[in-house]
Amino acid sequence: MPETMNAHAEPDIGIPQAIDPETAFEDYNLERPLSAMVITHGWEKEPHAHRRGQLLLSVKGLITCEVASGLWLVPSQNALWIPPGKVHDMHCVGDVEIYLVFMDASLIGALPQQCCTLAISPLLRELIRAVSHLPPLYDEAGPPAPLIQTMLNELAAAPVERLHLPMPGDMRLRKVADAWAADPADRAGLGTWAQRIGMSERSLSRLVLGETGMSFIRWRQQFQIMQALERLARGVSVQHIAFDLGYESPSAFIAMFRKILGASPSRYLARSEKYLPRTDMPA
Repeated sequence: MPETMNAHAEPDIGIPQAIDPETAFEDYNLERPLSAMVITHGWEKEPHAHRRGQLLLSVKGLITCEVASGLWLVPSQNALWIPPGKVHDMHCVGDVEIYLVFMDASLIGALPQQCCTLAISPLLRELIRAVSHLPPLYDEAGPPAPLIQTMLNELAAAPVERLHLPMPGDMRLRKVADAWAADPADRAGLGTWAQRIGMSERSLSRLVLGETGMSFIRWRQQFQIMQALERLARGVSVQHIAFDLGYESPSAFIAMFRKILGASPSRYLARSEKYLPRTDMPA
């Protein structure tokens, strides 16, 4: 469970003592099936993998994580689930409060077998925090047992958020994604991109669907959602984000955002910042 690996780190009030992510591994405590740590400052971790399943809860701040299957974005009040053995990198931006929970195979049978971003209810958030406060050698047969099981039950029922950008293996589609990253305002359509990469529209449409599971338009919208959430986390205004992403008006961007995530940008942020239940969504 959380323990200090950096003697100079100052813990935030009300959370377990933070540890140095540069020297921390989930293997530091294998005497219990669950261990946890807390990150309270921005950091980056190059591609690596864990023998245990890993849950990353962002209470404050933004996490980006790249796995072979794509890019995952974890804003505050969401969590990323990474099954054992998945190679991934990690980037935590700014002033953060992130809980990392590592779990043995014996605990994760009901959890997804693939990476996913989970919507975290206020109840589940507090369960994860409570589990993170357990002592390293907690009593497996005592009061921690039902606490951990309740957390696992809530995790298994948590809805999956649409915060994943599939990254295709085909180099022609990688060229498209790289171009979007370089110029997010580029609004070129399917036909233009087919010409740019030397394909027919039909072939490009089929390739995108086969590689990402999305239509070309939906894949581009998902890219824009990821870009928008990262900018929102940095405090950029909705108006600036809309123009940065090539929309003619903020209202057009807000309509797309609401269609994908079920809430306007302001409501989405308010829901996260105020820890509102997942049912508190606009019509």
